[in-house]
Amino acid sequence: MEIVTTQRRPRKWLKVLTTLVSVLMTLVGAALILPSVFGLQRFAITGTSMTGTIDYGSLTFEEVVPVSDLQVGDVITYAPPANANVDTLVTHRIVAIHDGVYRTKGDAVPQRDPWEFRLDSAEQARVRFSVPYAGYPFIWLADRETRILVIGVPAGIITLISFGQVLQALRRRSRPTAADPHDAYTPVSG
Repeated sequence: MEIVTTQRRPRKWLKVLTTLVSVLMTLVGAALILPSVFGLQRFAITGTSMTGTIDYGSLTFEEVVPVSDLQVGDVITYAPPANANVDTLVTHRIVAIHDGVYRTKGDAVPQRDPWEFRLDSAEQARVRFSVPYAGYPFIWLADRETRILVIGVPAGIITLISFGQVLQALRRRSRPTAADPHDAYTPVSG
């Protein structure tokens, strides 16, 4: 009697779904990596002071330009001076430049920023374009608990599945198998 084994084929919809997810993730990854190839930097907008122009959760793509190219009206991302007591980067519009001293303001706020500053570097990131909502994943991943859920939980599940497969393989290996009559040693008479 011959035993025929058949392999279970994955369901077609599962194969299509995993292919679509793979293609989508590849496109998203390429969209996030390609701009850096062209010299652009990315920043996720975490404030509302530019609402209407660049909303909360947007992702800005910025070109690095010489400071001498900056003009009133440009939107830049910079670190405010230490005495401003602001510990995050700020993306605001330049409203005045006098002898290398800059003043900025958020488009959604009526008053200018309360500080003046100089740019320490010879180059500065200037907003070229933004993509609404694309910054949300970066904002979420900045939160430790979210990172644990998004990265740690799937990694833990994969580890448990792998561990289960190893145990299953060890169990199969330790089981005694029935002797095959064809494997028996037959002495040769001579």
